[in-house]
Amino acid sequence: MELILIFLSAALVNNFVLAYFLGICPFIGVSNKLSSAFPMGLATTFVMVLTAIVTWLIYHLILVPYHVEYLEYVSFILVVAALVQFVEMVIKKVSQPLYRALGIFLPLITTNCAILGLALFIVLKEYNFVESLFFGVGAGAGFTLAISIMAGIREELELANVPKPFRGAPITLIVAGLLALAFMGFAGMITV
Repeated sequence: MELILIFLSAALVNNFVLAYFLGICPFIGVSNKLSSAFPMGLATTFVMVLTAIVTWLIYHLILVPYHVEYLEYVSFILVVAALVQFVEMVIKKVSQPLYRALGIFLPLITTNCAILGLALFIVLKEYNFVESLFFGVGAGAGFTLAISIMAGIREELELANVPKPFRGAPITLIVAGLLALAFMGFAGMITV
């Protein structure tokens, strides 16, 4: 039951994008179309899950036994960069149209602070390996949910009669704020 709560907490209550405001760059930049936002969410989820696994192993099997915990930032950044390069190569090989649709935002997963935040939260919350895995899947699912909802709303806004001063970035930021408020409704329901 606790694993399900960790998943739901990471996906809904403590959503990295809408509660912690981590990963805003791809959230705003790739959420124009659902056709590119959902795969970006899946790619980020994949990287988050791998990051949760690899960083937990590195921290508990290398950094802690050798008393070099101070190297966690450097090692976690290297892990994230390597995993993103791996995902970029896989997407380029498997789906050229998706690779072109994601464009510059695919390498930007490397600088997505949500992924580094995930690794640091795992250490901070002292999760065991299985809890870390559920936390990574939940955080990725929450990111995918947030970016997909945003993309769906932005596609609908293209057909709406938005006042001229609010078109583009202003309405996007207003929608992001409203989504964050909506997700705040989950606060207090689940805390892990």
